[in-house]
Amino acid sequence: MKYQFIALAAGYLLDLLLGDPRWLYHPVIFIGKLIAVLEKGIRRIFPKTQSGELAGGFLEVLLVCAFSGGIPLAVLMILYRHLPWAGLVLEIFWCYQLLATKCLKTESMKVYDRLKNGTIQEARYAVSMIVGRDTQALTKEGVTKAAVETVAENASDGVIAPMFYMALGGVPLMFLYKGINTMDSMLGYKNDKYLYFGRCAARLDDAANYLPARISGWLMILASFLAGFDGKNAAKIYGRDRRNHASPNSAQTESVMAGALRVQLAGNAWYFGKLYEKPTIGDALRPVEAEDIPRANRLLYVTSALACVIFTGVRCAVLLAVL
Repeated sequence: MKYQFIALAAGYLLDLLLGDPRWLYHPVIFIGKLIAVLEKGIRRIFPKTQSGELAGGFLEVLLVCAFSGGIPLAVLMILYRHLPWAGLVLEIFWCYQLLATKCLKTESMKVYDRLKNGTIQEARYAVSMIVGRDTQALTKEGVTKAAVETVAENASDGVIAPMFYMALGGVPLMFLYKGINTMDSMLGYKNDKYLYFGRCAARLDDAANYLPARISGWLMILASFLAGFDGKNAAKIYGRDRRNHASPNSAQTESVMAGALRVQLAGNAWYFGKLYEKPTIGDALRPVEAEDIPRANRLLYVTSALACVIFTGVRCAVLLAVL
């Protein structure tokens, strides 16, 4: 699997061109079903005590990681050994499926369309499809902020981090990352059900995203200059506010986005009927407006293009050095 730089470049271009067709199966759906099935079985076996929940959650992580990374590795090893061209084609296809650049843009622009051409209720519904917070009472500014924050955060989780792991270890490592990330999105809640069972998944996701999130922030600062945004302010807010989040990773790109657009993001939000007090990110140098959603997507695209060029270039250089 030494030609993953080709698969990365080709998969990224396919993602920009095609996005995620709804009729086509998506491997993350299968990972999600695997997580749900395993959780159900593990909870039957382990006692409903603090230690039992922690042990069960740890076993869930081990099994999901083994399946999500091991199955693609086995399939590709067989193909590359007997049908190298088929292995490369499959790796390109899987890389394309696991990147979410166009999908992120498409879904966030649905929010933009409803803000411009629909009702506030339609805009709230559109943004509820891409965020985890309660959206029923959001104002137009609140809807816009939620969409922009999602683009910023998922620039790392959905685009840069998968490319980073693809460059490191090909599609199997990319799949492993998506398994970890999906576990966190399904199990990493701090409520009664998942406080202990999901703790291992949440901590592993923090670790897996630690370096990619920071690389994403640095790339987004550079992209801010290239895309015509306020790169100097992006760097300033990143340096000041990149830790203004309960997660050690989420504010890395949100702070750059806020600085580049010269707006204030984050702050208090409602989740499952409960208000969570959260610090703000950025300075309100101007009001948030609907046009910030396409601006955020422009910054996303430039950042992802930079990442693709750098990651494929470094991977290609390493390959040439060892040949």
